[in-house]
Amino acid sequence: MKFDRWTRRATLLLATLTVLLSGCTTYVTSQVTAFSDWSGNDATRTYAFTRAADQQNNLELTTYERLVGNELATHAFRQVDTSQARYLVGLSYGIRSDMVTVAQPVYYNPWPAPYWGRPFDPWGPWGAFPTAYVNQSYPIFTHLLGVRITERASGKEVYNVTARNSDEESSLVRAMPYLARSALADFPLGNGVVHTVKIPVDKNGGVSNEVATTGAAPAAAPASAPGAKVLQ
Repeated sequence: MKFDRWTRRATLLLATLTVLLSGCTTYVTSQVTAFSDWSGNDATRTYAFTRAADQQNNLELTTYERLVGNELATHAFRQVDTSQARYLVGLSYGIRSDMVTVAQPVYYNPWPAPYWGRPFDPWGPWGAFPTAYVNQSYPIFTHLLGVRITERASGKEVYNVTARNSDEESSLVRAMPYLARSALADFPLGNGVVHTVKIPVDKNGGVSNEVATTGAAPAAAPASAPGAKVLQ
């Protein structure tokens, strides 16, 4: 009986360690939606940023334009003076906060220390059996970046992509590198495509060069809910 108990707890401990080790990589996951009438080629990818009248001296926008410009450069875009640009690129961005309430279990430990306590208890200091639940509220922030590309001569919109993600990060400027890279990953996407982009956070807390995309598919929405999006 003692052997079986030790074997069972050793197995649980190994399983817990496996989960912890497999979770070492942290990802920022963004949902990307694109609408496209793109027919450009590498030779014509000159662009300039365009701003509204009240954004002319906006340092925050300048910072975000630099990030988006870096991503555009990976797709053979070249920034030039407005009078020489074939395309105009406009940005929209924002952050919204909400409170989320989650029922958290309260645990009872049937194996108190020193026999089954920390640090060897794979169930943690609270044990394995939830005896009650308490509601806990915490803030969650949704970050958004929109990139709109139009033809300067005609004013025709040729590409419009939006990236958004939600997590506990309260700073839009820290989320923006992930949004910029996600929005322009796999450029140009087809019209009405919705997909998910996962970008790992590197060991220094910055944006990794690796990008994983999943579920690229045309967006679909019922007639009664034109704003709904389907994530494949």
